[in-house]
This record gives sequence, C-alpha cells and structure tokens, in this order.
Amino acid sequence: MKKDKTKKKRTNEYDYLHISARIHALENRLLTRERMERMLSARSVEEAAKVLAECGYGEFPSLTPTAIEHVLDQTRCALFSELYRDVPNPAILDVFCIKYDYHNAKVLLKAEATGQSPDKLLLDAGRYPAQRLKEDYLQMDLDRYSSIFSQAVEQAKDLLASSGDPQAADFLLDQAHFEELLETAKAARSSFLQGYVRLLIDATNLRSAVRAARMGKGSDFLRRVLLPNGDIQIDGLLAAGSGGADLAGIFAHTYLTAAAQEGAAVMRGGSLTGFERLCDDAVMHYLAQARRIPFGEQAVIGYLYARESEFTAIRTILSGRMAGLDADTIRERLREAYV
Repeated sequence: MKKDKTKKKRTNEYDYLHISARIHALENRLLTRERMERMLSARSVEEAAKVLAECGYGEFPSLTPTAIEHVLDQTRCALFSELYRDVPNPAILDVFCIKYDYHNAKVLLKAEATGQSPDKLLLDAGRYPAQRLKEDYLQMDLDRYSSIFSQAVEQAKDLLASSGDPQAADFLLDQAHFEELLETAKAARSSFLQGYVRLLIDATNLRSAVRAARMGKGSDFLRRVLLPNGDIQIDGLLAAGSGGADLAGIFAHTYLTAAAQEGAAVMRGGSLTGFERLCDDAVMHYLAQARRIPFGEQAVIGYLYARESEFTAIRTILSGRMAGLDADTIRERLREAYV
C-alpha cells in the first residue's frame, strides 16, 4: 500500500477541518443497526447483500465466503489508500494497518512450517505489501521493516524452529504487535488514539484471563500471554485469573466494567458469545465519543474502527445466512453499531 511519507510536521485539530467534515458525511453510509436488521429479515442472502448498496458496496460477484472476503479486503485497501492521501498524520492510519502485517507474519511462519503456500491467506491491508513481505521473509531480508516488526519475526521464526510450538511464536508476535501499536499511537501525538490502544490491551488481557481460567491454566501461563502497558495492572489480572481477586472489581468504573462482570460469570462455564460481544462493545463505546467532536483526529479514528466493525458485521450476517442460521442466532453475534 502506497503512503505519503513526506508529512512530518506536527499537526493540530485545525488540520483536520476538511477531512472531519468528509468523515461525518461518510458516516451516513455506514451499516447501521436498522440496515443490519433488514439484512437479517431479507428473504434470501442475495436480498440481504443488496442492502449493502446503500453503504457504497457494489454488487458481489458471487456469494461465497472467498468472494465476500475478497470484496471486503479490496474495500479495506481502497479505504486505507484514500485516507493515507488525505490524513495529515499517517501514523493514525498505521495503527489500524499494523495488525495485518502481523497477521501476514503468522501466515508466513505457519506456511513455512507446514510446507503449504501462504498466498490465499495473505492480506494487502498492512503497511507493507504482502507479496514483497513474503519475498523478503523467504530471504530473511527484513531491514526495510520497522525494528520491532523485523526483530519479532526473526525471533518467532527461531522459536518455532527450536520448539515446534506455533502458539509460543504467536504469543511473541502478539506482544510485538501491541508494543508497536502503542509506540505508533504515541508517535501520532494523539491522547485519544493512545487511549484506544490501551483499551485494546486491557480488553485483550481480560479475554486472556477469562480463557485461561476456563482452561484451568495457572499463573505462569497467564503471565506469558498478558500484555504490558494497559491501564489495568497485570498483577491484579494474575490474581483474578487464579481466583484470588474480584475480576469485576478490578475493572470497575472502566469501559470494560460490564464485560468483566460477564467474564467473571463465564469463568466457571457457559457461552463466551455475550462476553466477547461486551469486550468489543466497550471499545465501540470509547470510540463513539468521536462523533461528538466536530473536528480533529478523533473523527478519523472513530470512522476507521467503525468500518472495521462494519466488515465484521457483513461477514457475520452473510456467512450466517449462507449457513442457514436463524436471525436470532446471527443477531446474538453482532456488535453495537457506531451509528
């Protein structure tokens, strides 16, 4: 993905006047809850897909999982490319692209370990073109990439080769992923963006604590997977994960309060669906503040997350309809809408 790397001057909220106005206009085309409900009640999956024309999507060439993913990936890449041209500070976009670089790194590691081709699983929405990353990975020539990313890939490759444990390699890449997210958010000089990343870290750690407890994993395992630099202290999560502290109390008066209350309940068993939804909804509640700010980088950050959530909702609804799931089952898996 091409980016303009010439924008180095420090920006302020007034630099976002034009793009903020554009973003607020584009919000009218987002997939609202009302549009989701119409997709759920449509007579066929084809009729459901037609609702997306109101959101700016063209006609899907076919309604298969592969075709849907292709359309969503192309739409995401076009969105990022457009915003890289217009956003005063590209580091804001980088925060939303970084996860695709680490996704591609995991795909390349596992493909090499299994002798399979990675091509069908690589995504082009990252900072680095997927095919070039593949070529450089095969040569282990990673000098052109960020130091955090290149070092993590090299270490994960060595770890996988020595241990044969893909989960351990994934944990290492996940740690680097969130470290680079926070470093990039700090470089963007946006407290709102840093708050978003710290909330992502807290939500990820909450999920890890709940899952570890359900699997009967001890504190040693949890210590390996918990991420630093969130607003919630790791020691408290370790105590909660081992049953020695009140999980809901640790997250009291935060965006994750409701998710932690549900997490404490499902630690003992039951469905994780509601808990996972509440974790994602907490992040959406934080970013929804951006809609009340007339101009500034907050509008771009909120819109980017809203579009990612939209892609997930489209995938959930269309794949659920194709699988013959009833509307209530699909609805249970949907997250809150941005608008």
